[in-house]
Amino acid sequence: MKTYHELIMLPTFEERFLYLKLNAQVGEDTFGFDRWLNQQFYTSKEWRDIRNYVITRDYGCDLAMPGHEIPNGVHILVHHMNPISKDDVISHTDLLLNPDYLISTIKSTHDAIHYGTDIPKTEFNERTRNDTIPWR
Repeated sequence: MKTYHELIMLPTFEERFLYLKLNAQVGEDTFGFDRWLNQQFYTSKEWRDIRNYVITRDYGCDLAMPGHEIPNGVHILVHHMNPISKDDVISHTDLLLNPDYLISTIKSTHDAIHYGTDIPKTEFNERTRNDTIPWR
């Protein structure tokens, strides 16, 4: 079981990423036709409450890593460090809402944890007025 308390003992973003990396395959079935269960869970008040708690606890930093603050306007995901299943949702197991199994992240880091091979780029280029180049 991966835990927040173990994760925050790792001193670098790279070590935290490697600790969480799943080496899963794209399209690997998790909820299949029962996807409505996970969507129902992720719109619940209890999930929204714990999500807000985790983001605050992590100071809005990617993988709770100081120096990796997630800028305003970038969507923050709260990642289950141990993959959940439909049985976890149905049985309402401790994996769902225990903050020791949750971490704040951004989409590129989250996708790299699940499917990537490389440590994601987490630097954000500051945008300026009249900056019209979207790939900066």
